[in-house]
Amino acid sequence: MSGVASGFTVIFIVVAIGYLLGRTRALGDQAVAVLARLVFFVCTPALMITSLSTNDLSVVFSPTLAVAAIAAVSVGAIHFLVVRVLWRRAIPEATIGALSSSYVNSVNLGLPIAIFVLDDASFIAPLLLFQIMLYSPIALAMLDLTALDRAHRGSMWQTVRTPLTNPIVIGGLIGLALALSGLALPPAVFSPLDMLAKASVPLALLTFGLSLTGVQVFKKGATPRRDIALAAVLKMALMPLIAYLLAHYGFGMTGEALFAQVVIAALPTAQNVLVYATRYGRGEILARDTALVTTVLAIPVIALLAVVLA
Repeated sequence: MSGVASGFTVIFIVVAIGYLLGRTRALGDQAVAVLARLVFFVCTPALMITSLSTNDLSVVFSPTLAVAAIAAVSVGAIHFLVVRVLWRRAIPEATIGALSSSYVNSVNLGLPIAIFVLDDASFIAPLLLFQIMLYSPIALAMLDLTALDRAHRGSMWQTVRTPLTNPIVIGGLIGLALALSGLALPPAVFSPLDMLAKASVPLALLTFGLSLTGVQVFKKGATPRRDIALAAVLKMALMPLIAYLLAHYGFGMTGEALFAQVVIAALPTAQNVLVYATRYGRGEILARDTALVTTVLAIPVIALLAVVLA
């Protein structure tokens, strides 16, 4: 339980600093947009290269990958279909909602939880690979094609290559290629990338804190309350349940392995979703409020899981 508390304490402190920076306007009026672009174009791609290139692929390609992928896709699809078909939301907002309900905070909370609670950071690697190499490219391609103005859309070839021109996807492909080839970057190249990679998490958290300045969660008439509530319930209740059923009955996991799969699924929405939403100018409030709500809910949810399954 001390590991859970430590992980959340780190997050809340950095988010609080971002909030104070926003309240004092120390970084100016465009700080959220600028920091979001910095995370999107520079720091997160560097993180993809350094993290994937140094991972053992035998650990990455494991049952954990299947559990994480199936649980995330299932929950994301449910949210997308509900808000798109029943509530008639636009595709970009439905896409951000799907990510908000299923895109796990695998780095800035996942790693502390994996290290201090699960005692094994390798549990996060498969989830990281899935989200970077498959989930993000599909979602970002959809956003590229639906959130951009028609005047900026190109030919069919441009549509096909859209995911491959995304900086985060490029970073992931480079990292995976290095891991598959067994090649290591020279220290003179790896060191600056590692410095930028380490800035990704704190900058994403600062961006999240800055975005909270002067806002009210679930404010009537100003927030998509139904979308946020649906995303939070799916993320914190249905996704852990699906992970449990898959891990236990599909792969025969028990004990610590089963506990790890469910805890990973119960991690809150990643701040990356807010970065994506800010980048495309769609669904920012949905991404921000869902991340905040699920981060708060994750504390009692993971504590309950520790009591029931650990």
